[in-house]
Amino acid sequence: MARTALTRDEVLDTAAALVREHGPAALTMRRLAAELSTAVTSIYWHVGNRESLLDALVARTVADLGTIHPRGTTPAERIVSVARALRRALRERPHLVAMVHERGLTESMFLPAQRALVHEAHAAGLRGAHAARAVRAVQFQVVGYVLVERNRERSPAQSPAEEELWSGEDAEADGPLARALAAPVDTERLFVDSVRALVEGLLAGVSGDTGDGVVGRGPYSQ
Repeated sequence: MARTALTRDEVLDTAAALVREHGPAALTMRRLAAELSTAVTSIYWHVGNRESLLDALVARTVADLGTIHPRGTTPAERIVSVARALRRALRERPHLVAMVHERGLTESMFLPAQRALVHEAHAAGLRGAHAARAVRAVQFQVVGYVLVERNRERSPAQSPAEEELWSGEDAEADGPLARALAAPVDTERLFVDSVRALVEGLLAGVSGDTGDGVVGRGPYSQ
């Protein structure tokens, strides 16, 4: 028996779950209706046709990435926390993010994270072009890292694999290095280490010229 009570949010939640797991091609109105144990006409009543449904999913994805809240007691810690949250959000919804990109809304999707980074850059004392470079450097680091992760996950099995290639190498007489390169990659730790190093470099010498003749110091400066 078809269900009688259904909300728009339930439709969007179920549609988003289908896209996350199987990709946009798997999202048909008939399949969505089956997942919700309702009639196709009910789906149309709540969200319109499939294109309207996809538009609603894109709008929701953009809104979801606007809920990033920095954490930490210093600008550097908070910038790293924004980067981690953004990476996690992109990793959790790759198909939905791809849909956002296809509809030309990528910049709108990243705007909330950029605003958070701008706030922390200002708190660290960065201004003008220097602050803009910091914001973009962190954003590009996150996006590039996520793309590399996705590529590694989707690539065919490598033979020989990285661990096999390094198992017989001493890395210029550095055995511990060779063993580390042969070990599985801790992607989370590597990401945090790389972003932290990037942020520390961007914030170094913050009291100097910001790149457009503006010299600034923030409330966290010593």
